[in-house]
Formats: sequence, structure tokens, C-alpha cells
Amino acid sequence: MSAIIMKPLVVSRFILLVTAIFCLTTIGRTASAEEQGGISIPSLFDPRDKAFPPDLATLPGIRFATTVDFPPFNYLDQSGKLLGFHVELAREICRELKITERCQIEAMPFGDLQARLEKGIVDASIAGIRITPELRERFAFSRPYMMLPARFVAAKAETGGPSDLKPGDAGVVGNTLHQTMAEHFFPDLKPRPYANRAALLEALRKKEIKAAFGDAVQLSFWVEAPASEDCCRLFGEPYYSSHYLGEGLALMSRKDQPQITQAIDYALIALARNGRLNELYLRYFPNGL
Repeated sequence: MSAIIMKPLVVSRFILLVTAIFCLTTIGRTASAEEQGGISIPSLFDPRDKAFPPDLATLPGIRFATTVDFPPFNYLDQSGKLLGFHVELAREICRELKITERCQIEAMPFGDLQARLEKGIVDASIAGIRITPELRERFAFSRPYMMLPARFVAAKAETGGPSDLKPGDAGVVGNTLHQTMAEHFFPDLKPRPYANRAALLEALRKKEIKAAFGDAVQLSFWVEAPASEDCCRLFGEPYYSSHYLGEGLALMSRKDQPQITQAIDYALIALARNGRLNELYLRYFPNGL
């Protein structure tokens, strides 16, 4: 069984630091989408992509940085252990590069990630970072490993699909990219704007609206959480848009360390080909996004 050996937590007013040393053992058979009920797994890797083995002689190790407030991607369990999709993905990257014993991961506030990366305290950030033109000016990015779509949720009794919704039937958080996206994708829907996500979901739970449109990750976990009172389900398919939702999630590193980016890209392509990336996806998102 894989283990993560944790150093003691050091907590101050502004910083939480966790250092994890990755240990890997045998991994079971790769799961497929069909074996998980036909869940659609978005693929960002072309099987024809060429991956060149990195020069690991100049790569003493990789120090990853993440946060603890983005479940299920990265978080602390009740015992203080660092867990999540990103933690396991970092471990798999190190395993694929055969540098497991030289990999570490530190958890810190999101606002500290860029400064610590620029100062060389860490080598790569894996914390749900969306690629933006501004960040591309300062940092290097790996290949995207996940796209975060938008989705509808609706009452469990609701039939049909999003195309059956009438003007005013759906809601969205106002003054957000999701509102703009909904108005562009569904020009006749005319969703009702709400002040925040809590107000939107409360309106859905009280049946003031028939559906809500927003971030697929947040909505997929809300429908399973006690706060939803088991009222609702994911409704229709996921909607992707690089224009509104960005290029996807990627690992961020320094531009003066191209060998880090090359090594991570090589590992990501390998994990996509051997099925481990899909297995991780299904483990943390069994109902898809």
C-alpha cells in the first residue's frame, strides 16, 4: 500500500508547512471508463504526442508546492495528513520519473505559491492553478492535465435536459464568467443572477428555480453533500470552454528550469498513456465532472 510519511506540521498565523516524502509500491490494474459505468473522461493528451525522456542527471529532485484548502485536489485529513488528487498526481509523476525518494511536497497558503517558486524554495506548484496570460509572462507551465467544465444541476425529478429549460428556469451567480458563458451558450435561457453561490443553491433547493449553472467541481460535490438535502443531481453534459474557463489546470514552474517542465510533461504523457491518469481521475471524481 502506498504511504506518505509526514513531517510534523508547523503552523503560524500566515503559513502552514507540510513536507511529505513519497513512497510508492505496486499499483493495481488500471480502471477504465467503461468499468466505472461509462463515465466520460476528458482527454487532453493525443496518443500520437511525442515525449522525450528528460535528462535526470541534472534533476536532483522535485519540490512540489500545494495548498490544503482545495478538496478533493489537496487537503488535510483529520489526522493532519496531506491528501488529494494533486498529492497523488505528484507522487505518480515522481514514480514515472524514478525519482520517488527525491520528491517532496510542501503545503502553504495559495498566496505564497508564486513568491516561493520565484525564490527557488520550491520547483513546481500543483495547486489547481489556471493558466493565464499574466502568469505565462512570469512562469513556465506543463501540459494541462485537467479541464474544469461548467455544468447544470437540477432537481432529481426534473426530466429532459438543459435544452428543455425555459427563460428564467435556471440561475447563475451574477457578474461571473459562468454567467457570461451561460448567456453565450444558451442565449434563450436568460438565467436569473444571484449574489453568490450559497444564494443560488438555496434557491434551487427551495425550488425557486429548476436548475443552476456553475463550476462542475463545486456542483458535483454539493449534490452529494448534506447541504443539498439530497434534492438534486447533475443535469446534462459538462460544457468546456477555454475562452471562458481557461486552458485548464497545469503545473507551474520557473522559466529558468526548463528541465523541470520537460520532466513533468514527459511523466504526464506517460501517465495518460498507461491509464494511471484516468485511474486517478475516476478515484476522485467517480461521477465525472
